[in-house]
Amino acid sequence: MIPPKKFGIWGNTDKDLFWKVLPEIISWSSHNAMEVYLTTRILDHENGANLNSRKISSKDDISNLDFMLVLGGDGTFLSLARAIEDRSTPILGIHLGDLGFLAKVTLKDLFPRLDQVNKGHYVVEERILVQASIDKDRKKINQVALNDFVICNGQSHRMLNALVNVDGHMVGNYRSDGLVVSTPTGSTAYSLSAGGPIVTPKVDSLIITPTAAHTLTSRPLVVPASSKIIISFPDTDDAIQFIADGQIHEILDSSCTVEISKSDYNVSFIDFDDTDYFETLRKKMGWGKRGDQ
Repeated sequence: MIPPKKFGIWGNTDKDLFWKVLPEIISWSSHNAMEVYLTTRILDHENGANLNSRKISSKDDISNLDFMLVLGGDGTFLSLARAIEDRSTPILGIHLGDLGFLAKVTLKDLFPRLDQVNKGHYVVEERILVQASIDKDRKKINQVALNDFVICNGQSHRMLNALVNVDGHMVGNYRSDGLVVSTPTGSTAYSLSAGGPIVTPKVDSLIITPTAAHTLTSRPLVVPASSKIIISFPDTDDAIQFIADGQIHEILDSSCTVEISKSDYNVSFIDFDDTDYFETLRKKMGWGKRGDQ
């Protein structure tokens, strides 16, 4: 890969650890003759007032950067992935949280990995996103997610009736607490906790997983990523919540329909030849261990 010359930083400004690491990264960039750009959120923070760095004023500024460095947990990573949209700028995630699958690098390996990136010793991995078109009050609401969409009843916590069609074929009426439609990236998130399968990122697919299904015959379903999934809500009086990546919320009703498909664009991750997806699963999930071992 071509060695980068400039990069941006996107981070969780609520974490003290972020502010501890940020000056070290800025110092590293100066030592390596690289330009670093910070988001407005960082520079407007009380801790960022004295930082002498270039500003990312808009999403379009990201297009001019060689990569984005994101520091935080999975939630911070997800927010950046949606903000980048169809811009091809790759993301390198630095994990500051307790548990997460998206960030490739821990703080312990931060500067050795940055040194690799600086030398062009990295690979770019493409991940699919999922998009939704919501028909509400004769208007279209569009959403995109890297991990998943979750559909559930509003604050009533009653059973959700969701009629699911895939490519014009009726799958069934899912009676459950809710539905998760996830990408392979999101298969290790909420979908997994609801009993869905782990799907490796290279499998071009979408996963439909009911949460707390009210019938034993309701099972997770994996469909090709080229599928169009249409969800409607017959005989539903309650407000319905639609949630993108656990962060963006829409309130729906029984007249709404949701069409879900693979997004027209991907998001790019910076990865390294010596990383192993299955080793990450073993570490994060404790595979192969018994009890408290």
